[in-house]
Amino acid sequence: MFAKETYIQRRAKLKETVGSGLILLLGNEESSMNYKDNCYSFRQDSSFLYYFGLDKPGMIGIIDVDKDEEIIFGNDLTIDDIVWTGPLPTVAELAQSVGVTKSQPVSHVTSIVKTAKATGQQVHFLPVYRPENAIKIHEWTDIELSAIKESASIKLTKAVIAQRVIKTAEEVAELENQAKQLLTDFSQHSW
Repeated sequence: MFAKETYIQRRAKLKETVGSGLILLLGNEESSMNYKDNCYSFRQDSSFLYYFGLDKPGMIGIIDVDKDEEIIFGNDLTIDDIVWTGPLPTVAELAQSVGVTKSQPVSHVTSIVKTAKATGQQVHFLPVYRPENAIKIHEWTDIELSAIKESASIKLTKAVIAQRVIKTAEEVAELENQAKQLLTDFSQHSW
C-alpha cells in the first residue's frame, strides 16, 4: 500500500480525465471452492487497488465526479466475525487511510447508483470479469446481464489505461521489490 496522497492524486487525475458522471469501481468478493467459508486465496481487483489501495473483500468505491465526492462502501465486522478475527479496522478507518472521508455500508450503493441513473447522470464502470459483479451492476442499473459487457464505459476504460500504463518512481520501486521477493522465494524453493 502506498501513502494516502498517492491514491488521492490518482483519483483526482481520474476525475479530471473522465470529466463527469459517477465512477463505480468494484472490488472483488471472496470466491469459495466448495462451500461458503472455504475460499480461494483472495485477490483484489487491480483497478480498485490502484485507486483505493484496500486489499479487503467486499469493498466498492464510488467517485462522483460532478459532486467531487468519493465514498468507500463496505460492511463492518459483526460480533460473530470479531470472534474469529479479533478487532480489525472499521470501513471508515480503512477509507481514511487512503484519503477518503466518506464510508457507507454496501447496501447504500443501490440508492446512490439508482439516483444517479434517475437524474440522468452517466454511470461509468469498467468491463466486468466476475459474474457476481455483473449481477450487482445489473441490479443497480437495470442493464440486462447480457448487455453488461457492452455497457462498460469506454471513456473510463481509456482513462484508466492511460493512467496505469505510465509508472511513477514509487510504482517502479514497488515492482522491483516484488520481483526481488519472487526471486528470493523461488530460489529458496526445494524442487
